[in-house]
Amino acid sequence: MTSEARRLGAVTTSRGVILSDSFATLIERLAGPARRGEFSRLRRGLEKEGLRVDRDGRVAQTPHPRALGSKLTHPHITTDYSEALLEYITPVTCRPADALEFLGDLHRFSYRLLGDELIWPASMPARLDGNDSIPIADYGPSNVGTMKRVYRQGLDVRYGRIMQAIAGVHYNVSLPDDLWTLLRGIDGAEATPLDDYRSARYFGLIRNFRRHSWLLLYLFGASPAIDRSFLPDGEIPDKLEPHGEQTLVSRYATSLRMSDLGYQNKVQEQLKICFNSLSNYVNTLRHAISTPWPAYEALGVREGEEWRQLNANILQIENEYYSDIRPKRVARHDETPSQALEARGVEYIEVRCLDLDPLATLGVDEAQIRFLDTFVMWCLLAESPWIPDAECDTLDDNRRRVVERGRDPALRLCRHGEPVSVAEWGEEILGEMARVAELLDALEEGSPHAEAVAAMAPRLADPSLTPSGRLLARLEETGEEFSEAMLAIAREQAARLREEPLDPARAALFDELVGTSHDQQAQIEAGDRVPFADFLADYFARARETRIADGVSR
Repeated sequence: MTSEARRLGAVTTSRGVILSDSFATLIERLAGPARRGEFSRLRRGLEKEGLRVDRDGRVAQTPHPRALGSKLTHPHITTDYSEALLEYITPVTCRPADALEFLGDLHRFSYRLLGDELIWPASMPARLDGNDSIPIADYGPSNVGTMKRVYRQGLDVRYGRIMQAIAGVHYNVSLPDDLWTLLRGIDGAEATPLDDYRSARYFGLIRNFRRHSWLLLYLFGASPAIDRSFLPDGEIPDKLEPHGEQTLVSRYATSLRMSDLGYQNKVQEQLKICFNSLSNYVNTLRHAISTPWPAYEALGVREGEEWRQLNANILQIENEYYSDIRPKRVARHDETPSQALEARGVEYIEVRCLDLDPLATLGVDEAQIRFLDTFVMWCLLAESPWIPDAECDTLDDNRRRVVERGRDPALRLCRHGEPVSVAEWGEEILGEMARVAELLDALEEGSPHAEAVAAMAPRLADPSLTPSGRLLARLEETGEEFSEAMLAIAREQAARLREEPLDPARAALFDELVGTSHDQQAQIEAGDRVPFADFLADYFARARETRIADGVSR
């Protein structure tokens, strides 16, 4: 038995997998409920981004196609930061295959209307021509549309547009009410209101996710290379080396998207949100959206009638906070995201650290979703003590090491102050996840979750099997530039998706949503009654209000 096993008071299974006593006991207690279906109703949704590019692989300068509907109001087809950055949003479903079929039809529908434009398959953007080659999304003249554009303008003056052209997949998942009631009983917490109990356990899940998200970055990271135009100043960081004339690669990197080249911000690092409680999370965000930052004040908020940013605070709005996972609650029309959480607790989580996989036609596949299901459930069921500041720093360091050097055989992570390899720690996690997969598969046809977990084991043993390893190998074997390889993949995927049939009922729905979304945008614009400055002042006045009901503790 290892020192780690002794520390936890652990038992070893016949497969050699180390389980903590409490975890093993909990798994046994949940076997019966799993057979009754209390683990089979996870609800999942996908958000997938992808840059529109022209036939030569450069970011499209054309507006978001009107034939796709209004990006302000369409429930499934919108844009993220850029006019060229498509974002697809699936409905919430209980079957991964249903979410992927819907996502596939969104691609098929779009390709019937994009002409010779393509959807870029990689997270790191296509060849760029400076900051201004990323057109900011325009949502129309309504107050809400103007706020969206000014927010994006603020991101430009703070960080530049190029960082905002990075794409990814967001995975949203909620767990069934029956499961929360069951776990509350097992924990002997029946006196705790269910909303409070659910929120506390979701934050426990998030803490474990933060401790172990490096595993997802290793297994699914798919951005080891960038086009040189992503670094317009011409300087090459030490972590990168040239490949060909137009490409920079990082020999052992898994996800440059999640590195300091991508979604990182040194001002936000000072927030130190470690997700110990809902109140801590909400209060920290509320502080950030109401506290001025000198560098942002120096940029100015307005120049005459021209808005440069929404405000000069640490965060313009809550969504500016970059995190690999977020607690979420569908907000009402008069609420900010934090106020919705504060008022009614956590409803679901959003996993945000996933690269697009260029080797998967839709950027994600069912095996990955099944693995994520199991990983998230394992994070919920495993013990999850609060994270002190010192551990926060260790978690960030582990994450950075895997992002930059995850496939380096010499890499060691820090676990409880001791060095451990990615493979050793990953194998232990997969061992515990296999037990969780059995619960999720109790009423499935076959063992899709167990198979998804088992399929990842070879990637731990051989880093070349990871998406980042495979993509780098392709560049080295063919001598292709990054943009050349991704453009070839984009053309192959486009040809396939243009030929595949689109579900007739879904095609009719998409056609209907085009018209209704434009009508809804027109109604919003006609309904505005106050100047934008007054609208914005009212929004931020309301955003600073607490929404905790009297006598309720979160």
